[in-house]
Amino acid sequence: MAVVSNGTTLIDNGALDSAVPSGSLVLLSTQTASSSATIDFTSGIDSTYDSYVFKFINIHPSTDGDGSLTFQANASGGSGFNETMTTTYFRAYHTESDATATLLYDASKDIAQGTSYQILSANIGGDNDECGSGTLQIFNPSSTTFVKHFICSASTYHSNSAARNDFSAGYFNTTSAIDEISFKMDVGNIDSGTIKMYGVG
Repeated sequence: MAVVSNGTTLIDNGALDSAVPSGSLVLLSTQTASSSATIDFTSGIDSTYDSYVFKFINIHPSTDGDGSLTFQANASGGSGFNETMTTTYFRAYHTESDATATLLYDASKDIAQGTSYQILSANIGGDNDECGSGTLQIFNPSSTTFVKHFICSASTYHSNSAARNDFSAGYFNTTSAIDEISFKMDVGNIDSGTIKMYGVG
């Protein structure tokens, strides 16, 4: 039997172990940017996995200060990366000088039933040592019953010499399967960086 610290019997070890997720990440695709207008994943997203994880690593913009990494999707048979989304966005921010430290909801970066690209990592610095990295997870994209939820957390070297943590979440408001994902900067190109797609096994 497993026992908690106050001496109360909780549950036997076998039942406890069975409740712990045992899935693993299966690398499906890797794309590396080189002054790329977009990085698109147009295959490999299907009913094989219940969720897909995208890890964007050392994303470096071609422009300093204005460039934010964004994403959108296509439903099966669709084109244009313009699915309807409803999203929310907040951030934490702290400058190197310690002059500014904030945690706030940023309504300018969320979407209410819109078809634009959602910001994942905002205002990435363009100096040689500046970049942004993070993880985006999309749940059950092949469902033809429910909308498609996603969540993202990103860490950014902000153009104002600050650490920034961006959090976004939402859903594609469609019951059609999502089978393509596109990433791009909202200004300029992705100068360098890597995006990896994993299935959650």
